[in-house]
Amino acid sequence: MAQQYDIKAMVTKIKALRTDAESLKEISGGIPAVIKNADRILANVRMLEINISDVAEVQGK
Repeated sequence: MAQQYDIKAMVTKIKALRTDAESLKEISGGIPAVIKNADRILANVRMLEINISDVAEVQGK
């Protein structure tokens, strides 16, 4: 039996992660640890975008 995935919901959450991480960097006040960790979060978000969001776009979801 094949599993069903809610791709649209995942895409929405991935977009929210990007927005939150970018917002965190903006309000960090230049704290290096926050900036570096937010950059790491954004790198992982990019991997999710490649794996989920880009596939959803190709599939038209």
